[in-house]
Amino acid sequence: MKNLKLLPVLLVFLLGACASVKVSSDYDKNVDFNQFKTYAFYKNGIDKVEISDLDKKRILRSIDEAMTAKGFTKSENPDLLVNIFTKSREQISVNQFNAGWGYGWGWGWNPYMWGGNTTTVSSSTEGTLYIDLIDAKKKEMIWQGQGIGTLTQNVDKKDEVIKNFVAKILEQYPPQKKQ
Repeated sequence: MKNLKLLPVLLVFLLGACASVKVSSDYDKNVDFNQFKTYAFYKNGIDKVEISDLDKKRILRSIDEAMTAKGFTKSENPDLLVNIFTKSREQISVNQFNAGWGYGWGWGWNPYMWGGNTTTVSSSTEGTLYIDLIDAKKKEMIWQGQGIGTLTQNVDKKDEVIKNFVAKILEQYPPQKKQ
């Protein structure tokens, strides 16, 4: 019976572990997004982003791939300027587990039974990537996408993680206006 009680809790943790990037976007509802066909990176804004040059290259390369896949062309005289902004924060998780007999919720739970408590502490870095699209002629932001997820320090996986962040964010562009 205790195993049945634990099943929903385990499913929540497994599903939470699979959720890689949470995305959202906002846009100017008065803009016709069909008019934009070309883009360039907003160098002044991107130069101010405080991440490593290697990660910056990964992000820009992923944006290039996603924009090309959407039918955009990179141009010296663009319709859109693409800017990025990043931030990160350290996440600390503390988990306690009673390894003693009678562990469970309700009757029979006793933290003082044999086996003792086990406490584990882990940390991870949660990163946020913002992608801003700016109307190049009007110099006004028309769309912003945001992705939040866990970052990796593993060099072999950075390309994949960043590509996933960018792809998930740009899936929301162009916005689908609700009828």
